[in-house]
Amino acid sequence: MTENKALRIALTKGRLEKDTVGLFEKMGFDVTELHEKGRRLILSVPGQNMEVVLAKAADVITYVELGACDIGVVGKDTILEHGGKYAEIADLGFGRCRFALAGKKGTDFYGGVGVKTVATKYPAVTRRFFESKRMDVDIVKIEGSVELAPLLKIADGIVDIVETGTTLRENGLEVIEDVVPISARLIVNPVSMKLKKERIEELAEKMKAAL
Repeated sequence: MTENKALRIALTKGRLEKDTVGLFEKMGFDVTELHEKGRRLILSVPGQNMEVVLAKAADVITYVELGACDIGVVGKDTILEHGGKYAEIADLGFGRCRFALAGKKGTDFYGGVGVKTVATKYPAVTRRFFESKRMDVDIVKIEGSVELAPLLKIADGIVDIVETGTTLRENGLEVIEDVVPISARLIVNPVSMKLKKERIEELAEKMKAAL
């Protein structure tokens, strides 16, 4: 657990970072340093005794788990894929999208016999989804553009994050079935929740009220 008395919050770099900073702005926080961050990764919020740490999504979970940060803002996609020892205390509502199963347009993913192959960046989410259907699948882990897998005929379908579906359509794919909705969540270190309970709950309530 960090000995720093400031409340330290880890934000997922990119869209969730921008949305959270915008929320802080609505709450009346001075976010000048967050807008003018340069290459700095640890920033202060004047008048709030709060520090902001900017990190990749999976690292937000790690920092909160280890107590390097008291709380974090991270997508439900990362939570579902990585799990961890922390408490999820609020759905912040922004960053909305969904996990979906997709395949080549006009094909019947569930038809035929034999084990299907599914490509994804999220093997844990994918495995649980098909286990819930009592269906065996072979999972291929892809790091880049998972849409390529059906086009290169190495997978019958993909499980990926879908927002508008434009990338799928432009590559001749379509959503077969939604898997689970996703949005930004507020997570907290269990020890921090005991030691800084009032401050964390106050910040969480202010964030929810400003949404």
